[in-house]
Amino acid sequence: MFKNPGTKWPVIIALSIAGVVGMSIMTIKIASKNPVEMSDYGMQSYHEYDADVNKIIASKIEFDKRYELSFLTPQITEKEAIVTYKVTDKEGKAVNDAVIEALFTRPDMNQYDINLSNPVIKDGVYTFSPVDLPKAGRWDIMAKVTIGDVQRYFNLKTDTRNPQTIEF
Repeated sequence: MFKNPGTKWPVIIALSIAGVVGMSIMTIKIASKNPVEMSDYGMQSYHEYDADVNKIIASKIEFDKRYELSFLTPQITEKEAIVTYKVTDKEGKAVNDAVIEALFTRPDMNQYDINLSNPVIKDGVYTFSPVDLPKAGRWDIMAKVTIGDVQRYFNLKTDTRNPQTIEF
């Protein structure tokens, strides 16, 4: 095909460039059909979390010096899942003025997120209304607890197929 050996290299280089461009286009098309889920670690975008990470860490340290947070829910099931937290100060006195924002989320997608709000508060125990989870399997329970000028994020991992499994 090539009588002069010097003429095959330009063709090989051109085919290589065309192949790289073609593979790049294919990668973009595949990626646009399978979007990357944004991380919601800390119940905010990772850009916001990264921008405020020093304040978040300092607030976490201060929170841990002053307060204790306990997760009281014995198990998470697919139907009527109830989330209960207990907040006390270091002396063991109940704290009833905390603001707790909680969220059920799947680790692989945000489309099934369930926000929990307006807990019933009694003697430092914050109980959220029961919710039905739309899918069985792995769920994260994220919470942001704010008391006065300090706040702390908590992330629990659970699985409805094995309700007793809760990982802190």
